[in-house]
Amino acid sequence: MKVTIVGAGNVGATCADVISYRGIASEVVLLDIKEGFAEGKALDIMQCATNTGFNTKVSGVTNDYSKTAGSDVVVITSGIPRKPGMTREELIGINAGIVKTVAENVLKHSPDTIIVVVSNPMDTMTYLALKATGLPKNRIIGMGGALDSSRFRTYLSLALDKPANDISAMVIGGHGDTTMIPLTRLASYNGIPVTEFLSEEALQKVAADTMVGGATLTGLLGTSAWYAPGASVAYLVDSILNDQKKMIACSVFVEGEYGQNDICIGVPCIIGKNGVEEILDIKLNDQEKALFAKSADAVRGMNDALKSILV
Repeated sequence: MKVTIVGAGNVGATCADVISYRGIASEVVLLDIKEGFAEGKALDIMQCATNTGFNTKVSGVTNDYSKTAGSDVVVITSGIPRKPGMTREELIGINAGIVKTVAENVLKHSPDTIIVVVSNPMDTMTYLALKATGLPKNRIIGMGGALDSSRFRTYLSLALDKPANDISAMVIGGHGDTTMIPLTRLASYNGIPVTEFLSEEALQKVAADTMVGGATLTGLLGTSAWYAPGASVAYLVDSILNDQKKMIACSVFVEGEYGQNDICIGVPCIIGKNGVEEILDIKLNDQEKALFAKSADAVRGMNDALKSILV
């Protein structure tokens, strides 16, 4: 099975590294526009093989989409990352043209591929990729919810002083600092609601920390994070390639689900070999419904900036 990752920066290279190390795919192609950059990252990863025991073939190419032919999954990470003080929304004008061009190019050589969008603002870029390519909605997936949910579980584990892997929790809504919705009511520790262990005040702090999780790291690092985003993409790709049918919060095109239409937004999905195989209907309470509607309005507002690009 073959995966192409467009954009060999920190997130793309980490994704390639995790996919290779875990043996998720038999072949990974890194593509970048910077001469020699993807080739160097690929060679560096390949030189880990004898020490870490993987057999995945990793190669890098400079802007040669013919080398991506026959990809089962294409991951789009290309675009500029956030800088301190910059919101995901401010990236629209810069990254939209990049994502549209990349999506069109990969489909020339891999017409049956499933596209995973990472570039920010992720919900808007996912919507752009869907509209620009005309692909069926199950084959365009934004990965934001997988990352946000991972951060949510991490903050819950710190508050509980319990292993993150024993915690089940999900973030839905837009992949933005003010639009994501950590579902504290439904979070659990080994099947027991976390509300049994944490006060409402503690849960609200966890939710607030989750929502600014990306901005917190940008402030500390001076650029966007990459370890958790790269691993989150690999987790999603694994469920596709190996038909694992995992329930993962992803940004996907909705047509009436959760009362919304004509946007891509984070909702719980079953992810398998066909991409998005099902959107699950979680029964939200009135407060959660109101937050989701507000989040959808914000995402829809950002999509308005795409009108000139999609003409």
